[in-house]
Amino acid sequence: MDNGKSKSKIFGTDGVRGIANQYPMTSELAMAIGRAVSYLLCGRDARRTSPKVVIGKDTRLSGYMLENALSAGFCSMGARVYLVGPLPTPGIAFITRSMRADAGVIISASHNPYQYNGIKIFDRFGYKLPDEKEREVERLIQSEELDKVRPTMEHIGRASRIDDAIGRYIVYLKDTFPQDVNLEGIRVVLDCANGAAYKVAPIVFEELGAEVFPINCSPNGMNINEQCGAVYPQAMAQAVHHHRAEIGIALDGDADRLILSDEKGEIVDGDQVLAICGLHMLAEGRLKKNTLVTTPMSNIGLDIAIRAAGGKTVQTQVGDRYIVEMMRAQGFNLGGEQSGHVVFLDHNTTGDGIIAALNILSIMKKTGKPLSELKKQVTLYPQVLENVIVRNKRELSEVPAIVDVIKKVEKALGQKGRVVVRYSGTEPLARVMVEGEDDVRIRAFAAEISQTLRAQLG
Repeated sequence: MDNGKSKSKIFGTDGVRGIANQYPMTSELAMAIGRAVSYLLCGRDARRTSPKVVIGKDTRLSGYMLENALSAGFCSMGARVYLVGPLPTPGIAFITRSMRADAGVIISASHNPYQYNGIKIFDRFGYKLPDEKEREVERLIQSEELDKVRPTMEHIGRASRIDDAIGRYIVYLKDTFPQDVNLEGIRVVLDCANGAAYKVAPIVFEELGAEVFPINCSPNGMNINEQCGAVYPQAMAQAVHHHRAEIGIALDGDADRLILSDEKGEIVDGDQVLAICGLHMLAEGRLKKNTLVTTPMSNIGLDIAIRAAGGKTVQTQVGDRYIVEMMRAQGFNLGGEQSGHVVFLDHNTTGDGIIAALNILSIMKKTGKPLSELKKQVTLYPQVLENVIVRNKRELSEVPAIVDVIKKVEKALGQKGRVVVRYSGTEPLARVMVEGEDDVRIRAFAAEISQTLRAQLG
């Protein structure tokens, strides 16, 4: 039986993730994580303090199982647990700070299908745990140290539910929107991916004055992200046409990222959102150090647009956690990814799809320009993204055939293109990105690299 003490690595690039009820996403390991995190927070003596922990989830069927296991783990170490039910990941970050809790946990596999689930942990300030803290949690789980600490009697923790977390988060989101602006006259198609924002998001936009046409807001535990949301924005874009809306907003399962559609039904990705917001903040003098934080997956056109306006971009590794770490360390306030994670550090401590959408809408209202015109501020280079299923994640630099094909493509592109090949941190995939001036040419290059990856790693 899996007792939660496997020696394999537990945390990936964004917490723990896997198929629910298979290692590492088992109830046994969830309980062990709860015990380990609580142990760190208690200062290794549950009798001296009773930490407060907020636990939320998205709408997956397996959330019930993992919620109860995590709660049991925390309570077994003396923690006071507050269960908030389905709430976006950024909502849990906010509630954790608001309640002055010692930690927050969200049970979600973000954009993955329903059979997956995940666990992300926030510290008391609403920031995801850094690598060194995750390694300490892993060490505790894999050691015998926790077995020696078992509070009894009145020192055992307790759990209770918070019924007004959704209302608190709604008020918080609305307060990030300019007080002198409303959304009257704006028609919004809102795709909640049958996920964590299905209650919150429609209320926010409606109470700010928009006419909202919600789609995929009826979760059943198994339809989260199913051909909908930020990963599949086509239905949202079609609905924009049907309802003659000014904007379409597609969130992912935990609502920490978004993809938009303009009024013409054309997709607007995270890089374009970053460009619109970054250029607006730059013009108003609100972009700290005139710098935008991006990743190697960001389109080169984003960098060109920001530099042309007098700003600059800096890159960190893929993952919104690393973007936030750089922003905090160097004093920046805007960063994000092409996939739609957009972090406004002045408002929240992690990517927040609703806040990003509200910023775009405020710019539309203030400038009087439609989204189709605003997105013209950045010219994106043709870019091809391919996912290749792999059986083992060997170090790419140690596979000569892969190294050779990447070097060949990079030489052919020269200074007018880029190649990025990396493994997914949450799925058995290698991701291939090729960028350049000629769409047909880069598609051929991406296919050649993908074919090599399948041959060597499939």
